Amino acid sequence: MSEVAVGRAASGRRGGIVVAAWLAVALTAAAEEMQYPLSVAAGADGRLVVADRTLPGLWSVADGAGTILFQGKKTFRTPLNAVRAVAIAADGAVYAADSATRDVFRMGDGEPVPLTKGAIGIPVDIAIDPSGDLFVSDLETQRVWRVPAAGGEPKEVAMLAAPRGLFVDGQGRLWAVAASGDAPLVRIGADGTVEPVVKERVFEFPHDVVVADDGTAYVSDNYARCIWKVAPDGSAAKWASGDPLRGPVGLALRGGRVIIADPQAKAIWEADAEGKLTALAKPAP
Repeated sequence: MSEVAVGRAASGRRGGIVVAAWLAVALTAAAEEMQYPLSVAAGADGRLVVADRTLPGLWSVADGAGTILFQGKKTFRTPLNAVRAVAIAADGAVYAADSATRDVFRMGDGEPVPLTKGAIGIPVDIAIDPSGDLFVSDLETQRVWRVPAAGGEPKEVAMLAAPRGLFVDGQGRLWAVAASGDAPLVRIGADGTVEPVVKERVFEFPHDVVVADDGTAYVSDNYARCIWKVAPDGSAAKWASGDPLRGPVGLALRGGRVIIADPQAKAIWEADAEGKLTALAKPAP
């Protein structure tokens, strides 16, 4: 996957301790800024967790500040060295996809727990189905996998051209972004059948998708610097576009609003119903 060069490293650290149900100790980083936030997830309690590819590791975001929840090592093939996606299950469990170790991790007891023993190629997104199992898009094998929440051998769900963003809607349907091929946005049935939703390549470089309760989908487009709004009939139009967006990638839904991870802006945005953006986390001026 092509990514723009990472921004400058944040300067200064202020130590501290954050007690979390799923993490024993973390560093307070209010004086730092995110470096390359690729993915964002919203929990049922409203909390946000962000995957930062260059930190590397995970942040929580609240009140305009980021707090490091887990910081990986700079050593390749160590957990979350190349974290690309994060998801939060209904029970609050946090999962992260990491291409350096070719695995998906459950974050618990202060340490990442591998779920597949490196059985996935390049995992780039995670969605969680109503049963709690994980769907994982694999850019290397061009497949979407199902991974048991407790870990185990991945099972193939479907083949898809350059699969990226995944989302399970309120009806339990799996949506997927296909960066290549004739249909850039699809739904995948329980039997692996791929149903095109957007049937023309209107997007420039789509990454992620979320779907509102009314069936409206939102797709991030890094090259077009926008979020597309896709009606239930599959028609797409630019919805949030241009400044301050610089290269949106990861998406989440929280309280009916779209949350956007923008690695080029080093920011997390919240978009209202009209697509107006408010910064939830961004670099200091």
